[in-house]
Amino acid sequence: MVVVPRKVRSKDKVIPSVNTLKPILQGLQSQGKQVVLTNGCYDLLHVGHMRCLEDARARGDFLVVAVNDDKSVEANKGKGYPIIPLEERMELLSGLWFVDYVTSFKDETADGLIQKLQPDVYAKGTDYTARTLPERDVLKELGIKPVFVGDKKAHSTSKIVARIRKKKFG
Repeated sequence: MVVVPRKVRSKDKVIPSVNTLKPILQGLQSQGKQVVLTNGCYDLLHVGHMRCLEDARARGDFLVVAVNDDKSVEANKGKGYPIIPLEERMELLSGLWFVDYVTSFKDETADGLIQKLQPDVYAKGTDYTARTLPERDVLKELGIKPVFVGDKKAHSTSKIVARIRKKKFG
């Protein structure tokens, strides 16, 4: 018997509606699969993002990445952000082999997203702790384990933008 790997197109991993994604995740969990959820802006995808996402994926069977919409990025980061529009940020993330699903959300925190999707694990970067995690109360209420992933925070889109501004191009 020959096993032919299923080709997954990156656009098939983008599920903009959380209501559409929820039953998919429930089906995976009913099969005993561990679903990991993480979220962020992911503006100017960089090595710090990659390390966090790859580590998050290692904590379960499926990784769901929720991306802040453009309005919430601007509210969090300031005028001029995001640099890359939501649809393109989602498409870039969906192209990573260790990302299983990509969705988006508009709220300031991921509380509502966590309540709707109810993942087994919630992953955030090492710039957060159990005390500083904005979603800590909803995680405790639902019994969802938070994990802190990636290496020490040394990369950021803001730092990349600052470096670009300082460069003198020919």
